[in-house]
Amino acid sequence: MTSTSGFRNALRYVRQHRAISTNIQAVKTELLGGDDKGILVVGLGRHEGKNSLSKNMLERLENVFEAAKFDESLRTIILKSEVPKVFCAGADLKERLGMKEKEVRVFVNRLRGLMRMIEELPVPVIAAINGAALGGGLEMALACDIRVATDSSRIGLVETKLAIIPGAGGTQRLSRIIGPARAKELIFTARVLSGNEAGYYGIVNHCVGSKDGRDAAFEKALEIAREILPNGPLGVRMAKLAVDRGAELDISSGCLLEELCYSRVVSTKDRIEGLKAFQEKRKPCYTGE
Repeated sequence: MTSTSGFRNALRYVRQHRAISTNIQAVKTELLGGDDKGILVVGLGRHEGKNSLSKNMLERLENVFEAAKFDESLRTIILKSEVPKVFCAGADLKERLGMKEKEVRVFVNRLRGLMRMIEELPVPVIAAINGAALGGGLEMALACDIRVATDSSRIGLVETKLAIIPGAGGTQRLSRIIGPARAKELIFTARVLSGNEAGYYGIVNHCVGSKDGRDAAFEKALEIAREILPNGPLGVRMAKLAVDRGAELDISSGCLLEELCYSRVVSTKDRIEGLKAFQEKRKPCYTGE
């Protein structure tokens, strides 16, 4: 497995190969320390393109999440924006105009792979939506486990306005989250929702009010991440696996999967530590073993 130092080396590669068109990194990463050790913050920082998903942006994100996949020291990841009033504006349409049809197909397949990579990360991923999350931007948020948005956010799959459809998993994930009928209405109409409306539909877990220019969505995401941190890391990973894979199965098969995931944690040192801590009325000290 990749160590934390290996993860840092991978992130160093990302920094060294950032877009040369701007002095601001397209993707920023920060491993938090102290009481927040185990939280990785991934910040989208492509100001000139409103975090639109260009080839360069895609490569940066692929590198970061590929490195994160193998780092067992991580407990949770927060995906946020460094650009005011925007989470991700979707595909880079200016760049897309210069692509041939074959190139578009290849690029969209890579985007689809990126969303799958985010979805399959072993630790919980929380999207902090602080503004526009449109098209591919919303598809990226839908690939996360938990979504938080500000009330001023603008959220929608708007591809039918461009005579195409969501191509990075949006038709599949949105329908699984809010149901096919509601997903069809939003996709067919290309409707853009506010953060409050997205909360009503169940697209986001929490909608928070904007606070004097502060990143309220990130603050709420960090609050949730801090609630996850004290819990057994293997338990959280197995719970995520059981929920994600179980959603694709019938109830009997899902319960069998749950049994297999439970068997993975029942023999761990962390389980014994949890029982001892409960008996001794103290906080458990989990090591992921």
